[in-house]
Amino acid sequence: MTLTLLHTADLHGSMTDEIRDRLLVLRERADFYFDCGDAVKAGNVGVPTSPDPVWTYFRDLRCTAGVPGNREFHVSSSVFRKKLQGCSHPLLAANLHWNGRARRPLLPNSEGDFYWPKGNALPAAKVLGEIGLFGVMVPMVRERMAARFVSAFLNTDPVEAARDCVEWLRPRCRLVIGLSHIGLREDVRLLEQVKGIDILLGGHSHDLLDEPLRVGEGWLMHVGSHAFQAGLHEYRNGTLTTHLEILRSRR
Repeated sequence: MTLTLLHTADLHGSMTDEIRDRLLVLRERADFYFDCGDAVKAGNVGVPTSPDPVWTYFRDLRCTAGVPGNREFHVSSSVFRKKLQGCSHPLLAANLHWNGRARRPLLPNSEGDFYWPKGNALPAAKVLGEIGLFGVMVPMVRERMAARFVSAFLNTDPVEAARDCVEWLRPRCRLVIGLSHIGLREDVRLLEQVKGIDILLGGHSHDLLDEPLRVGEGWLMHVGSHAFQAGLHEYRNGTLTTHLEILRSRR
């Protein structure tokens, strides 16, 4: 199987018309486009007054799927929905659950979405033909944290959530791709502990890798932050290679 993947992460409100136009050129060369979280400008506890423009940019770029980061998250379900207002592509978060009674998903369902019966707030995984996707985000509110008393959501362990997803996806798909917003070090731990992941695309720690890392049975790639560059990755015959494409100057 040969695939070309476009990958961004941690944009933090840096997307502009010019960067969108550069990404559009790259998007024409890619089979899929994945974003790995913290795309919006608002902070963790910020309450936006209008939809973040990044969602319109992602729509223009035909973003295939993404994973929410800590910047998209909020303990209030109404504010979390406000932060996601305008998002038209699937967001996957296998370790994001409703705290108590399950409610309406944060985003409308799309074809191929998979939810665990225990009450995901967003899809845990997604099947796109022969490709299986899952997403895991940085745990913001855990079961033993005091914040659980005021949060509409609870996060479970990303490694355990990923393992459950892979066990479900592997028999159904030729290739399993993970979208992660837990940071480089935790991504390495995840790949060391969970077998069956072919590619893990990451974000959160703002790390920029010159080339993909081989960890266990899978490939791991991080592409930095703030829209300075994007990754155009090629997966061919079990090997992942990348071209880091400059989107804007650091000056």
